[in-house]
Amino acid sequence: MKKIPMRSCVITKEKCEKKELFRIVRTPEKSVILDETGKANGRGAYLKKDKEVINKAKSSKILDKVLETQVPDELYDELLEKIN
Repeated sequence: MKKIPMRSCVITKEKCEKKELFRIVRTPEKSVILDETGKANGRGAYLKKDKEVINKAKSSKILDKVLETQVPDELYDELLEKIN
């Protein structure tokens, strides 16, 4: 039986399968991107694929703290679009 990779959401602290989460990455060039492959180089943080979680992350600026850089609002809009 193959092991399923589990990761924690930075908002809910809930452990979920990787495919149920978005991975946001601060690249070595200090830009912040949505990593759809799960293999991008850099510091990563995971968010659950849920509107409430994304809105809470945007209002609390938790990704700014976790990734230690400014996260653009366009990234949150892109995440909300991916859910719909």
